[in-house]
Amino acid sequence: MLGAPTADGGKSSWKVLIMDKVTVKVMSHSCKMADITDQGVSLVEDLFRRRQPLPTMDAIYFIQPTRENLVMFLSDMSGREPLYRKAFIFFSSPVQKELVNHIKADTSVLPRIGALREMNLEYFPVDSQAFITDHDSALVELFGEDAEKSKNFEICLNTMATRIGTVFASMKELPHVRYRAPREQDGSPEAARSLIPLKLADSIWQCISKYKSIPNFPQTETCDLLILDRSVDQIAPVIHEWTYDAMCHDLLEMEGNKYILPGKHGGPPEKKEVLLEDHDPVWLELRHAHIADASERLHEKMTTFKSKNKAANIQRDSEMSTRDLQKIVQALPQYNETVEKLTLHVEIAGTLNEYIRDMGLRELGQLEQDLVFGDAGSKEVINLLRTSQDATTENKLRLLMIYAIVYPEKFEGDKATKLMQLAKLTPEDMIVVNNMKYLGGPRQSKKKSSGFSLKFDGQKESKQAARKDRAGEEEETWQLFRFFPLVEELIENLSKGQLPKEEYSLMNEAPPPKAENSHRSSGSVPPNGRRPAHSMRSRRTPTWARGNCSDDGYSSDSVLKNVVPDFKRMGQRIFVFIIGGATRSELRVCHKLTAKLRREVILEIEAAVRKRCGEGSTETPQLVRMHMHPGLAAMGRQLLRALLSFSIEQFQLKLKTRPMYSLIGGHLDAHVISSSSI
Repeated sequence: MLGAPTADGGKSSWKVLIMDKVTVKVMSHSCKMADITDQGVSLVEDLFRRRQPLPTMDAIYFIQPTRENLVMFLSDMSGREPLYRKAFIFFSSPVQKELVNHIKADTSVLPRIGALREMNLEYFPVDSQAFITDHDSALVELFGEDAEKSKNFEICLNTMATRIGTVFASMKELPHVRYRAPREQDGSPEAARSLIPLKLADSIWQCISKYKSIPNFPQTETCDLLILDRSVDQIAPVIHEWTYDAMCHDLLEMEGNKYILPGKHGGPPEKKEVLLEDHDPVWLELRHAHIADASERLHEKMTTFKSKNKAANIQRDSEMSTRDLQKIVQALPQYNETVEKLTLHVEIAGTLNEYIRDMGLRELGQLEQDLVFGDAGSKEVINLLRTSQDATTENKLRLLMIYAIVYPEKFEGDKATKLMQLAKLTPEDMIVVNNMKYLGGPRQSKKKSSGFSLKFDGQKESKQAARKDRAGEEEETWQLFRFFPLVEELIENLSKGQLPKEEYSLMNEAPPPKAENSHRSSGSVPPNGRRPAHSMRSRRTPTWARGNCSDDGYSSDSVLKNVVPDFKRMGQRIFVFIIGGATRSELRVCHKLTAKLRREVILEIEAAVRKRCGEGSTETPQLVRMHMHPGLAAMGRQLLRALLSFSIEQFQLKLKTRPMYSLIGGHLDAHVISSSSI
């Protein structure tokens, strides 16, 4: 796209890039400013701002195909004195024919158009295996009371479907579209909400079907898409996740993936900012490790590095030859860089451990997991609330939400009021717990009861587990690492072709599987039985086990050259979209199952998570550097805010009073954009 003027024979070596508020986010999430300037772009402009005429330069318009954008474009290029010499137009999603005809109607503009194409890039990568569709208010617009009667309901669904469709268009993938089947058919509000996955699946399939006319677009299915809603697992967004990645986003003051180093000895914050992302090899290796494991491995790395690096041992040697001094000087740059990275993560891990100790999270986390696995009940919850009066309101609410999901009968009648008084919470705080009913829950048998009751997962008897331990899992060796999101089981069953058809319907029917593909593992057999299409691009190896430390203190397992050649060729991709948001633990599962199933698992998200503190402002992406929103961060805190926004007064106003944070629900492959599509 950025090289279009040169390919067209343009005379000017520099050009202007013009974008709208959506496409600038796409570029900001996908590449750095240096990547743009390397393509000959000297100026990046906002479509709706007043711009200086540059009649000797070509302009690249990367915009949404809306009438407002086309009006601005035509005003730039029509008349006797256009702003630019030639215009190369790239639409982020499919353009309607009437808009194209509107361009053709202006005869003064047609000779000045060098290209008019659909790029199909209207999604925002937040991880190598995750993207968002940028819908902050989706949870309200889709799951609120009488939400389906609002015009925003259809607008939200259609926009999400269009943007998800551009993912498959740009990646040249045609999916088997599966969705969570409606759980109720009685016309109740709960039944209406359970229809949302079906409606979204239908909209996505309608969008994708139109792409079959694109050159080289597959005509038969090449991957799987599973559409879920947040009711499939209400515990995952609330329970504390104990990985290094999740702890950072849950406990630290982070803005997206950016962390501002705190000041020394409690002083003002330093100006230094660090990005915790894939460019950092230490972060890449440790992000999915248990916080205790990460702390141990960081200590080992620092010790190993200092013992083997020559620059680190400079003070130990009393006499050194000139040759030894030369080697030390050569090792200094690597020494400084490595020490800086390791020191950074040692400090972060130490800060996290202080928060865990000061907030009593070990005891709280143990009770959370005991509740989920059936090892604790009312007695343990009451004891903790009595003995931990200094616990934060947020942590108390997270505990009560898990308690309500596992034991909904404990919140019937005045029982919820007694719990509220014991926890010293206000009625406004308890709105969070009560409003979880709007997210629905798994299938349940109807049973008459008196009074209001939260029926999230059906009736639960005392000490009944919401999860069962998974035997043979390495993570279980660490305390507080028993919990796993249910998405993990669903993805594994999808890969094996064992999803219950009555619970997960297929939008486009597939032919029966063939037996001759027995050479493939059971975890990689696609539903149509065909040999899957392989991606020829390089893939990074997820590191789940302890890595072998190299002399520089990094893990040799995180280097692509150590990947066995067979791993670079994978089976069909699996896409998972969770309406209502996803969590750090679910993103971790996607990385884990990519290695286990030998199929790239991509998580799709509907909205970016805002910064930890301050609900009001949305951060504007920066083009000056790679800056990714966390997408899937601190889900417990964000779910509290989302549910709190579901106030009764807001429902009476048909959800028109204030915007609300929306959880995550989408995924994409970041290097598709940076390597091939731009």
